[in-house]
Amino acid sequence: MPFRYALATVLRVKESIEQREERALQKIKLEIARVARQIEDLNDAMAKAQVARELALRRTMPGGELQSMLWQMRAAGEMKKALLVTLHGLEELRLQQMKVYQAAHRDHETLINLFNEQRDLYEVEQARLKQKYLDDIFMARRHRS
Repeated sequence: MPFRYALATVLRVKESIEQREERALQKIKLEIARVARQIEDLNDAMAKAQVARELALRRTMPGGELQSMLWQMRAAGEMKKALLVTLHGLEELRLQQMKVYQAAHRDHETLINLFNEQRDLYEVEQARLKQKYLDDIFMARRHRS
């Protein structure tokens, strides 16, 4: 008789919940990486704009152009602040999702451990029954002789 785990359906459900929570966590991590990359790109653009502004100040140029450069740098600074706020929110979301994932993982692991214990008990019982069967055959042959 093959081993049957009474909680097999629950185990599959817990596994799918763990996988779903892990995917949600990975999605958040990808979004964090995307926002971090945007911040990095913005920092590079701001540094280049600062160098261009300093070069422009050394030569003659219309005031409107300088003012435009200043507005662009301010806009980039505001964008960076907004991205940092978004990044902070994503980090908090990641921490919350990590707790949800860890709980789902713990539940799944608990059922796996229970499954392994029950399977081990089943295998021991099967081995005991097989040995009893062999002992009975041996005793029956011995009594016939």
